[in-house]
Amino acid sequence: MPKKNSKKLKPLRIKVRVKILPHGEGLPLPEMQSDGAAGLDLVAALDPKKPLRLARGSFALIPTGLSIELPSGTEAQVRPRSGLAAKHGVTILNSPGTIDSDYRGELQVILINLGAKTFVIKRGDRIAQMVVAPVARVKMKPIAALSKTTRGPGGFGSTGKAVAPAKAKAKSPAARAKKKTDPSRAAATRRKSSAKPK
Repeated sequence: MPKKNSKKLKPLRIKVRVKILPHGEGLPLPEMQSDGAAGLDLVAALDPKKPLRLARGSFALIPTGLSIELPSGTEAQVRPRSGLAAKHGVTILNSPGTIDSDYRGELQVILINLGAKTFVIKRGDRIAQMVVAPVARVKMKPIAALSKTTRGPGGFGSTGKAVAPAKAKAKSPAARAKKKTDPSRAAATRRKSSAKPK
């Protein structure tokens, strides 16, 4: 039976303030669906009497009925749900969508239907997942030249498509010498030779 990875990292806990908008009343708040989940599910805050029919090749802005206040130094990424992508070809047009910590508007998701059939979205349907993470404060510094690397300017497939096969591990000189002088191997070879019919 395979062993479980017993090494546990202490999870980073971030509190996010959320405001429920009038058309979001009655819908569940974003939450993680398992102990190991990275994202919080976002649901569609559509009119219950007016499901949205997303024709193939079209996209639409889906409201969630929520506004959030992220802590300074964090961001939220809105990512596609794998089930919608795999089963229906429905994904997020600007994936991943970025929510800055100073944004106070409604969370909305740009869904696009890349599948073969019209996809229907109803109120309360899970449409995306949101991942909250720390961000680095970056300051650009102009310089005359960049440091050299083996890769250099190579990009856009420059490393090739196929993965090189793993090379067989070379035996050390000590291992090769042991193989030649191993008494048990020598005895087995003699027994095998003596067992051959004459």
